[in-house]
Amino acid sequence: MKYLVTLNGKTYEVEVEHGEAMLLSEYDAAAPAGKAPAAPAAAPAPAPAPAPAPAPAPAPVVSGGESVNAPMPGNIVKINVKAGDTVKSGDVLVVLEAMKMENEIMAPRDGTVAQVVTQKGAKVETGSPLVVLA
Repeated sequence: MKYLVTLNGKTYEVEVEHGEAMLLSEYDAAAPAGKAPAAPAAAPAPAPAPAPAPAPAPAPVVSGGESVNAPMPGNIVKINVKAGDTVKSGDVLVVLEAMKMENEIMAPRDGTVAQVVTQKGAKVETGSPLVVLA
């Protein structure tokens, strides 16, 4: 079978027989009469990525208390305490989800919750304050 193939402005006459191709002739492709060759269409510029929503500013940490910090980056899925609550050493203050695992953040000592610095759904980094104990 014979085929005419145009590639990069050149036309090739190719004969294919039993899976083997043989070039018969090659010549410059002519533009159709009365039409100028079309200029390549410019690709549309990609839309700029939307700016990420700013994270809510954390509450200022109360001075004089002991800050319980996030041991790893993750998302806050549950807060078990509120300001004024009395906690014992080992009580679960916050549940932090990291790598699809829920990690219980516990009180390091007995005390009173002076401030809850984070909120449910917040993304935190390693060392971010979560709760302040008085």
